[in-house]
Amino acid sequence: MSAAMKRWVTQQQSARIRRGLARTLVTRLPGEAVLDLASNDYLGLARDPRLVRAATHALSIWGTGATSSRLVCGTTELHERLEIELARLLGMQTALVYSSGYLANIGVLTALGGPGTLVVADSQCHASLIDGFRLSRSRTEFFDHNSVADADRLLSGRSEPRALLVAESVYSVDSDAAPLDALLGLAEKHDAMLLVDEAHSVGVLGAGRGAVAGTVLAAHPNVIVTATLSKALASQGGAVLGPEWLRTQLVNRSRSFIFDTALAPPSAATALEAITIIRAEPWRAAAMHAQATALAEGLSLRLGHLGLAVPQAVGCVRSLRMPSAATALSCAAAVRTAGIQIGCFRPPSVPDGISRLRLCARATLHDKEVAHAVRVIGTIVEDHL
Repeated sequence: MSAAMKRWVTQQQSARIRRGLARTLVTRLPGEAVLDLASNDYLGLARDPRLVRAATHALSIWGTGATSSRLVCGTTELHERLEIELARLLGMQTALVYSSGYLANIGVLTALGGPGTLVVADSQCHASLIDGFRLSRSRTEFFDHNSVADADRLLSGRSEPRALLVAESVYSVDSDAAPLDALLGLAEKHDAMLLVDEAHSVGVLGAGRGAVAGTVLAAHPNVIVTATLSKALASQGGAVLGPEWLRTQLVNRSRSFIFDTALAPPSAATALEAITIIRAEPWRAAAMHAQATALAEGLSLRLGHLGLAVPQAVGCVRSLRMPSAATALSCAAAVRTAGIQIGCFRPPSVPDGISRLRLCARATLHDKEVAHAVRVIGTIVEDHL
């Protein structure tokens, strides 16, 4: 054991504890009676019997794992069907499936990046995108959140022959939307590719098809979409969608695709079934939005006398800003003790440095559960401020 390394790690943890930034794992137990307002199971499909049957059937045919990378023998007909159906759902020409959304973002950025590519990205982009920027070795500039003018300024000063403009269609912290039409205009103006991360909008916006499908961005030659299968689709994995030339580039240059074991067939089957349900049951997205609105309005009414409000947003996440990381942590812990699981977002998870309590709505929430959550969370926040 290295004494120097242990001492350094211990000092880092002590500093995190003092600042209210230490993180611990929260273990879920079978049959635990906890109201879930923290997970990304937006459409309430994670325990749907149809997804369980699809996974079980795939398990009986293909086994527990893909057994190799996609380029060796890890590609099954399930992977190919999933890529076709994802492209149809999101309105894009092609799709390539990865074993996680994180790897999909890293994979496309490293395959297209390098010294000759400028990356111009929204300042509130997710960590998976930021890691992709770093690994790509591209010069990267960040524009003020949702500021088209600032993005235009950065693209106008470019010296690189290629450029990637990067944004999320719906941001994970405040669930606000990007000005996608205006960003596409910039991409066309500056001969750039627009990369849109749809992690928090697939299954949520556009009757479940996301923010890009059905718009001028769908199948546009300047548009790339990344998506996750682990949120609204209640599975595991991710995907990059775009023109055929992009898929060819990824198969040949994307290290997180080439050298990774393929997505497990049961996960591919689960995502396929979720796509079928999204198309057949648009009520799920509508119900999720209704419960998100009820959470925001209820907490804003309850906490208005403290000057607190939960902003309405386009996605299913609702955030309540806290005065400090320590306050957010203590509130979240008290809410968990009261039988409700919520998110606690603290730096570095929040790009603006403001800690939040983060609540995720779900299509299968009942009105009584939402009212109960408003009472419990409202009381606990009042007691802690």
